[in-house]
Amino acid sequence: MSSKVKGIPDGYHTITPYLTLKDAAKAIKFYKDAFGAQEIEMHHAPDGRIMNATLKIGNSFFMLCDEFPEYGGCGISPPHSLKGTTAMLHLYVEDVDAAFNKAVKAGSKVKMPVADMFWGDRYGQLEDPFGHLWSIATRISAPSKEKSQKGAEECFTKGCKGKK
Repeated sequence: MSSKVKGIPDGYHTITPYLTLKDAAKAIKFYKDAFGAQEIEMHHAPDGRIMNATLKIGNSFFMLCDEFPEYGGCGISPPHSLKGTTAMLHLYVEDVDAAFNKAVKAGSKVKMPVADMFWGDRYGQLEDPFGHLWSIATRISAPSKEKSQKGAEECFTKGCKGKK
């Protein structure tokens, strides 16, 4: 007699970000300090590197691992090895200013200061010490489609700086 296992584990959403890092253990500590992450699960390789860790911020899971270049990097390389990244993680929080300042205090670099944006978010961007980009926002308004379109046009012609 076999029991049925759910295809998507409880609590997971359809898409789960997966990060590769040069020092996953340090990153886990940073994500706990900066974003209040909770460690859910951890698996180590025989040499102590992290093969897989699952963390949770708010109601969302994400996974991470150390890089394993000798095994083809598990298919992905960390941002510092690539001299950049092609993705950003986005957090919606109740108080963007407090969350942003906490992440900066923990060691993030400000890429775009928090400002009120045309699409209705108070929004800012950070780079964590491991090269991953994060955007953090709180929804503050629900502008009309027309107002958002006008804001987008102004952003691309005058620059996207938001309102302080």
